[in-house]
Amino acid sequence: MHSRSALWFILATLFLDAIGIGIVFPIMPDLMARVGAASTADGAIWGGILMASYAAMQFLFAPFIGGVSDAYGRRPVLLLALVALTVDYVIMALSTGFWMLLVGRALAGIAGGTYITATAYLSDISKPEERAANFGLIGAAFGIGFVVGPGIGGLVATWHITAPFWLAAGLAGLNVLFGIFVLPESLSPEKRRRITRRDINPFSSILDAFRLPGLGLPLVLLFIFEFANMVYPTLWAFWTKEVFGWNAALIGMTLSAYGVAIAITQGGVMRVLIPRLGEYKTLMFSVVCALIAFVTFGLTASVYVMFGFLFIAALSDMAPPTMTAIMANLVSDDRQGLLQGVIASLGSISAVVAPVVMTGLFQTFADDTGTYYLPGAPFLFSGMLLALAFPFFLRLRNRGTS
Repeated sequence: MHSRSALWFILATLFLDAIGIGIVFPIMPDLMARVGAASTADGAIWGGILMASYAAMQFLFAPFIGGVSDAYGRRPVLLLALVALTVDYVIMALSTGFWMLLVGRALAGIAGGTYITATAYLSDISKPEERAANFGLIGAAFGIGFVVGPGIGGLVATWHITAPFWLAAGLAGLNVLFGIFVLPESLSPEKRRRITRRDINPFSSILDAFRLPGLGLPLVLLFIFEFANMVYPTLWAFWTKEVFGWNAALIGMTLSAYGVAIAITQGGVMRVLIPRLGEYKTLMFSVVCALIAFVTFGLTASVYVMFGFLFIAALSDMAPPTMTAIMANLVSDDRQGLLQGVIASLGSISAVVAPVVMTGLFQTFADDTGTYYLPGAPFLFSGMLLALAFPFFLRLRNRGTS
């Protein structure tokens, strides 16, 4: 009963957090225009800088946060991260220039321990055979949050461009209050480890994780997958505005549809496929779906085709939680926080570099005065990266995966 109540709290917390994140996405093109971007392509570059700043701070602090949660418990770290997110949204709401948005995003990156610590918490309370499915529930909670969040964001933005940030701040504040009164500690004192100087250095923590048996190849492949998949959060709003001429409300609708697909995939499909196919075959199925989606979005200019392949794209989102579960089952209980922190750091590195690369490609190929107009070029680039990595995904069959 204790584990079940804790599971539902973590999912509820991540759900509300996803709403706070999701309500911002549809307004990104308009927000960038508000602070001075001259065009959709230029706004994408500015938005990419914001995402990169968030990811850079998360990279620097994620392993440390994971190590702190291993030493002092998950509960205090999780609650402090939620407080920082609340402050971030207030700063974003009060921003009158691009530099203030950067400050807010940097603070949010430092507070990125919400997802890291929640994943470690879930690992604490899950049996090894349940971890993949429970990690999938995290994705489902985020997916449902993104169903509600973008729709609300597109609607609330019609009142005022900063209204979604105030709403996000209120939801994050509710997370804090909820956690203070409900969340128990998941890591018992005898399973905690002392934090070391190496925990402060994100590169040292990554090297430590790579030295753990069997983790090297999965960590590299997860990095490549997440780098390629960054094309969606980085460019979806700008791509749909450029290709289809949509406003914030319509952009929010497609993001909500994608959230429905993710919720179905990770909350239902994944929990059916893994017991029947095993983790390895489920992973390979997800990678193939990702390739199909990247190529389709890269070439299409049809709204109907785009909607038709949203679910295929959502099926690809089974890959990260499946790979996370594979790696979590390879390490001891007192290294789960370290592992999740390193996974988050690798994701942050991809999120630092990918927005710059993706928005640079978008600006080049979305300029109708350029040599070649192909706004879907970043999706094709992501597909190329995944195709090159595909033979190495096949090698995971020999790494102890089921």
